[in-house]
Amino acid sequence: MSDATRPLISAAIGAVRVGKSRPLAGTPHASAIDKQPAGVRLWLGTLGFAGDEQADARHHGGPDKAVHHYAHDHYAWWSEQIGARDVLAQPGAFGENLSTHGVTERDVCLGDAFTLGGAVLQVSQSRQPCWKLNARFDHPRMAALVQQSGRTGWYYRVLQEGWVESGDVLTLHERRYPQWPLATVLDVLYRRTLDMAALDALCEVPNLPPGWRTMLERRRTERQVEDWTKRLEGR
Repeated sequence: MSDATRPLISAAIGAVRVGKSRPLAGTPHASAIDKQPAGVRLWLGTLGFAGDEQADARHHGGPDKAVHHYAHDHYAWWSEQIGARDVLAQPGAFGENLSTHGVTERDVCLGDAFTLGGAVLQVSQSRQPCWKLNARFDHPRMAALVQQSGRTGWYYRVLQEGWVESGDVLTLHERRYPQWPLATVLDVLYRRTLDMAALDALCEVPNLPPGWRTMLERRRTERQVEDWTKRLEGR
């Protein structure tokens, strides 16, 4: 997409948030979902921010989930849906590293490249919510509600490492797939789950995370949707 037709997306980030692996309240498991403001400039490498941990390396972290972004725009809506929660009093409720206003899943496309401080990030996938959100929000269906709502947040891979700090501006640098805003991707993943034409088109996007490509290819060949129970409910 040329500079003339690329939309102007620019948003200042709040504090860069990182987390340490700790026991997750009400469960026998650990999690680093409780991200806190770093308060200092941080190095952003290909595996994420310095000092940011993942308790479950199988399902979290890695190059395609280096940075998690959640739109603070959604917080008021969540308060209306599930009632007041202490975790919604400030950014970080969803375990996000980055929080902004004015940029949501409707504005961001798969493969979008953004500059942030000295780094360059690329949107790699939307978040697939898991049962740890149920514990985080003390709500038995929170993960399912996040999935159904389309307010999932998204992940970046890091194309260029660099320093990032609070107040840096996230700016759209390149858009390759304007036909794939994350809102449309989420619609295919969780609503039009066996729309073969849509699955075929999504599979044509280069650089899909390997797990996503495997999931989509299986839907196409087996013509059935994977079981979400373990991911959403932890059982």
